[in-house]
Amino acid sequence: MEEYARVIDFLPEGKASDRQREPTAQLIGEKYFTLLEVAMKRGVSCYLGQRLYIGKGAREHVEKIKGRIEFSDLTAAARSELPLVTRQIINDREAEFVNMFNKAGPISIRLHQLELLPGIGKKHLKEILDARGEKPFESFKDMQSRVSLLPDPANLIATRVAEELQGATKNYLFVRPPSRHQEQR
Repeated sequence: MEEYARVIDFLPEGKASDRQREPTAQLIGEKYFTLLEVAMKRGVSCYLGQRLYIGKGAREHVEKIKGRIEFSDLTAAARSELPLVTRQIINDREAEFVNMFNKAGPISIRLHQLELLPGIGKKHLKEILDARGEKPFESFKDMQSRVSLLPDPANLIATRVAEELQGATKNYLFVRPPSRHQEQR
């Protein structure tokens, strides 16, 4: 369950399609990149990228969590802000993602977890595994300096998160997979 989320769109008057109009925000969770829609407390405003507490305790800005939403439910503004906010989350959690590169393993005989990242094929995979075998990576910069021609790791992760959010994948590395109920729609 998500404890904190970032604002990707704020609708002070709510959605036009809602029966009961209330201030609404669309959020992306910081831990599992869960897309959520929440009702904000009256008189409270928020800004894009703002970090909000959405856990079980008393919430300062959020009245209630309306529920988990799919990528197709996002507003146009939320879709345009999503890459930027995702990138902020990745940069804030850099140590965790670097650790993922240090510990990632094979999914099957033919496929490694790192190969799920766009831009990493067999050649980059071998270089990454060799480099981390010598010494674990310490940062994204360290990775780029030790693995030749490696694209920006934060960008690779952000692109993969976007693919997973759109449901365009069989394997999930970063995003909580859709529930069975959502898959059957």
